[in-house]
Amino acid sequence: MTDKLLARSSAHWSEARRRGMEAFYTLATDDYRYLAEARDWATWLAQAQASAGERSLRLLDVACGSGKFPNALVRHADIATPGLAPILTDLLDPSAFSIAEARAALPLPFVPADEHEVTLQDFAPQPEGYDIVWATHALYAVPQEDLQAACATFCAAIGNNGQGIIAHSAAAGHYVEFHRRFLAAFGKGDIEPYVSAEQLAACLRASGARVTVTDICYDTIAHPGATGAVEGYLQRCVFDDSVSLSELLSQSPTSEWLADCQTTDGWRFPQVVHLLDVTL
Repeated sequence: MTDKLLARSSAHWSEARRRGMEAFYTLATDDYRYLAEARDWATWLAQAQASAGERSLRLLDVACGSGKFPNALVRHADIATPGLAPILTDLLDPSAFSIAEARAALPLPFVPADEHEVTLQDFAPQPEGYDIVWATHALYAVPQEDLQAACATFCAAIGNNGQGIIAHSAAAGHYVEFHRRFLAAFGKGDIEPYVSAEQLAACLRASGARVTVTDICYDTIAHPGATGAVEGYLQRCVFDDSVSLSELLSQSPTSEWLADCQTTDGWRFPQVVHLLDVTL
């Protein structure tokens, strides 16, 4: 299996790499704020609850990371105000560290349920599936050879009348494009490029899903003097903390990308995110 990228990603989701994770989220937490503000999630969840009837909603959080999206929904989308019933939340991630982080961070109305320490492509969902399956900035490191299987599993996890949500960088967005340039600049020829939102949409459709796409465009912003935060952010963007900011700024083709990201007001990393609604 061509899984060196997956191995690098998993290694960074660990207690030993907590400092890098926290440096990354100094800037990247805004990804989830913009996502939370992209639609009326309170109404969306209320409609899902109405479809489920009196029982609690069942949610699968794929590659749950550290639980940033549920918290963003509570803080920025007012999902707690409509009086939603508890949402039983299964946490799926190949990293036990991530599952523990997400479980500890889950706010009401999300209630932690089962844990699945496994990759999406190796997950075996129960036949009844889930009301909601989502993956938010979560699937970049899926090996290319496993991508179709991962998307098929994502679809299989969606229950009757259920819905899937994926938020992911498009090919033109900072996460995918900067990683591609990083690999070209620093000779990481044995590491695959990140999966793009376009690839995910194509594979989901090949699995029989209906996919609609909403663009979310914004800039991740840092002040001119935030050198340490920017370095930590960029290193985590590529899961490689061995390359310094000065090297990233001096080596083509990362240098050209970063030159365009610098303004007199500081740093602006251009994000193009596709919000994919997935139904069967």
